[in-house]
Amino acid sequence: MLKKKWLPVVMSVILGAALAGCGSSDGKKTEAGGSETQTDKKTYKIAISQIMEHPSLDATREGFLAALKDAGISEGDNLKVDYKNAQGDAATNLSIAQTIASNKEDLVFTIATGSTQAVVKQVKDKPIVFASVTDPVDAKIVSNLEKPGGNVTGVSDTNPAAVQRLTDFIAKYFPNIKTVGLVINEGEPNAEVMAKNAEEMFGKHNIKLVRAAVTNTSEVKQAAQSLVGRSDAFFTTLDNTVVSGVDSIIQVANENHIPFFSSDYDTVEKGAFATVGFKYFDHGYEAGKIAVDILKNGKNPGDIPVSMQEKLDVVLNLKAAEAQGVTVTDEMKNEVQDKDNYILNK
Repeated sequence: MLKKKWLPVVMSVILGAALAGCGSSDGKKTEAGGSETQTDKKTYKIAISQIMEHPSLDATREGFLAALKDAGISEGDNLKVDYKNAQGDAATNLSIAQTIASNKEDLVFTIATGSTQAVVKQVKDKPIVFASVTDPVDAKIVSNLEKPGGNVTGVSDTNPAAVQRLTDFIAKYFPNIKTVGLVINEGEPNAEVMAKNAEEMFGKHNIKLVRAAVTNTSEVKQAAQSLVGRSDAFFTTLDNTVVSGVDSIIQVANENHIPFFSSDYDTVEKGAFATVGFKYFDHGYEAGKIAVDILKNGKNPGDIPVSMQEKLDVVLNLKAAEAQGVTVTDEMKNEVQDKDNYILNK
């Protein structure tokens, strides 16, 4: 029989063993009922390179970070973000890519074609996920969409079906439109790819695409004004230079009662009349889910197929329609599947 003076020592040893049995060496703890939760608070470091500021690209970034947060990776907790914006400047864009290449991050997120091209050329030892890229193969970002290989994958923001459906919509409800004016920066590969596709789609309806070229955002208003009298409607692609100055096109369209069709939801939200598209927040969210798969599940970017936006819908801005002299019919509204989210300013 143990003497009373040894009893506290023995009980202490037993209690310590019991507590040790509740833990594990891999950083997990057992909760009531036997379930396990991670206590490992690894801090992730991510670099973000964005070509310039405008609503679609900003919404892409917000959606990306939201997907990470929903997966338990959030700023202020276990995520450090180094966000850089080139403000449309090529030299700054290259400098950002070179800086990212010399830093230590777990992943790089690139927004838009120009940012992605620069980073892909400079960064070979970190996973890269891209978004807001129109044609990643034509831009030489990846050589194959199904098996991109290397350290790069992402989400393309174009779907040829979107332009086809938009041109069909215009031909069906606006039979008097015979010419469509396009403000374009022909130096942006993504804009040129979309312009050629749009020209082909409009051509099937005997609608001519009339171009007004710009080299920077400050030229957008003058280019739009030059199309007045030469075009029955305006159209824009996913052209970063033009979208950054799209307020000028909206102003010209409203002043001259010219219907303005865009290629993205955010421009319609701003004041274009219609598009066939999607929300860029959702687009960025898809890219974020890919990043989570890489960061938390150890997936190899090169093994993850490049995806594109499959869910498309007609988007109408009723206030813009009124300003641009468009009478929106019930038939037009019935083209919209999600009327709660894609008929704006009701």
